[in-house]
Amino acid sequence: MSNSTIDLRSDTLTSPTPSMRRAMAEAEVGDDVFGEDPTVRSLEERCAELFGMEAGLLVASGTQGNLCSLLTHCRPRQEVIAERGCHVVTWEVGGWASLVGVTMAAVDAPNGILTSDLIRGAVKAPNVHLVDTHLVWIENTHNTAGGTCTPPERMADLVRTAHELGLRVHVDGARIFNAAAALECSVADLMQGADSVQFCLSKGLGAPVGSLLLGSHDYIHEARRVRKMVGGGMRQAGVLAAAGHVALDEIPQRLPQDHANARLLAELLSDTPGLSVDPDSVATNLVFFDIGPELGLPTEFEARLDAAGVRVVGFNETGRCRAVTYHQISTDDIQRAAEIIHDCAVDAGG
Repeated sequence: MSNSTIDLRSDTLTSPTPSMRRAMAEAEVGDDVFGEDPTVRSLEERCAELFGMEAGLLVASGTQGNLCSLLTHCRPRQEVIAERGCHVVTWEVGGWASLVGVTMAAVDAPNGILTSDLIRGAVKAPNVHLVDTHLVWIENTHNTAGGTCTPPERMADLVRTAHELGLRVHVDGARIFNAAAALECSVADLMQGADSVQFCLSKGLGAPVGSLLLGSHDYIHEARRVRKMVGGGMRQAGVLAAAGHVALDEIPQRLPQDHANARLLAELLSDTPGLSVDPDSVATNLVFFDIGPELGLPTEFEARLDAAGVRVVGFNETGRCRAVTYHQISTDDIQRAAEIIHDCAVDAGG
């Protein structure tokens, strides 16, 4: 990294690479609300083809993409089946309730990965007193479960079950390229007939802004109207799309190194007093470590690390901290971060 602080709070902290900045400066642009930005249109078409979908829509963020997906798929008084800890349930300001008017059938799934039995068990029977189950929500990778991945064979089973039950399937693939890298497959392999997907350009892929929402032509036509409704209609957005093109060209092949660095961090911390981390649980680029009571609250330990030159995120409600690797974090950064975390833990534990 370019300064003395090693910032592991999130892979959203990537900075645009020199090639991204050049592409942004040179991008051919138009008014995207009128459908006239050629760089946006080429990115949407490229991503749709990459995922085996019919059409795409550039949105400002993953949260906006997920909200547009909910508003496109669902109507008020319908229900979505989702794993209890997934991002849309816990980290998107309750937009599903306040803006969409749906309820969540939140289920606990091992390692955050749904099963067909869990879906069947959560579906509401037809009853005047109950909401209608309408959508299955799959997060891949699953953030709070530790970056775990839903593999293609599980995905195929989930989609088959959902469609047999008359349900649609949306994939929150904010970090789906990390899943593809970890599972050594393509992102299209991870769709298996799902009805829609959202993925982020601005996390591990390193672009400064943007996500893509993908689905059928009819679905994206309606999602474009919804995007406008929620204030997401951007004008000369080709300057953002240009960075997205470079991200897709350059970054996916680097993701395995991010995963190796995450595993290395977990291994280096595994014998640190007061911390608990299982290196075998690290599936992609997220590392969670439990904070023992002798180290104080996770947010207190977070502040201690910040003062020492390492930034992580502490979650008091779960008693743990999270570190995230990305392509601008080197192996040397990881080794130095592990030393600082270890020393802070020893000092805090007395």
